[in-house]
Amino acid sequence: MEQSLAESGPGEEGTDTDVSTSADNASQLLDVGLDEAVAEGLRDELASIERAEDRLADGTYGLSVESGEPIPDARLEAAPWVERTVEEQERYER
Repeated sequence: MEQSLAESGPGEEGTDTDVSTSADNASQLLDVGLDEAVAEGLRDELASIERAEDRLADGTYGLSVESGEPIPDARLEAAPWVERTVEEQERYER
């Protein structure tokens, strides 16, 4: 944006071209930010799945990593990679 302002000559500030270029740049930055957020979420989910596979291999799948209590089947069916009961997850996220 500073470069765009520097490139515009005297008296050209505030033209429609400057506004559209700024809007285009902002849109591209937003797209990149959203893409990165989605990628980060997918990386986190993949890591959770890998940890669930490890728990499956060592015989602790379906038990909370926090308390060792069983995670309800309905929760595991909805998201097989969960690591805690609903109550424990709520506390963990606070």
